[in-house]
Amino acid sequence: MGLGVMILGLVLFFGVHIVTTRRDLRARLIAVRGENAYKIGYSLLSALGLVLIVWGFAHYRATGWIDVWYPPKAMKHIAVTLMLFAVILVVASYIRGRIYSTLKHPMLAGVKLWALAHLLANGDLGSIILFGSFLAWAVFDRISLKHRSDAGAPPIPVGGIRNDLVAVAVGIVAYLGLAFAFHPYVIGVPVIGV
Repeated sequence: MGLGVMILGLVLFFGVHIVTTRRDLRARLIAVRGENAYKIGYSLLSALGLVLIVWGFAHYRATGWIDVWYPPKAMKHIAVTLMLFAVILVVASYIRGRIYSTLKHPMLAGVKLWALAHLLANGDLGSIILFGSFLAWAVFDRISLKHRSDAGAPPIPVGGIRNDLVAVAVGIVAYLGLAFAFHPYVIGVPVIGV
């Protein structure tokens, strides 16, 4: 049951996000319902999808774990290292500097690294579906960005190397918080010292 709920959540979450990549469809929805209604609907459906993903995955982990392969212990160490870079990239998408200018879409690069790290460290069916879906979506979204004719969101000023240093510092702090507090106490899986 948990796996089915998680998959339903993934379909809902990514279905809504794929609408964003279909600029003509998005424009028609905004024209019919208005921009505020579109944003509210988008946010509510995304949140519902996320709730279903989290609940479904937690239920699957508690009751229906299905091993597909057994990653070597080294994969967990590689995943922990990749996650540092993933978190820094996500932060760099908000504190824009040369990292942002070079990668263009560090958020998507961070999501890809996050998903890849978790695929390397987890060999169960639920994890493969969950993290594989996020990896596939991030690849799809990055490709779709190359074909969009509009600018998308309003531009955010891009700074220089100082912003990169701030992004790295904030990323390291966030990474430590995720590794030592969030992952072991919220997710229930320790990642450091395992």
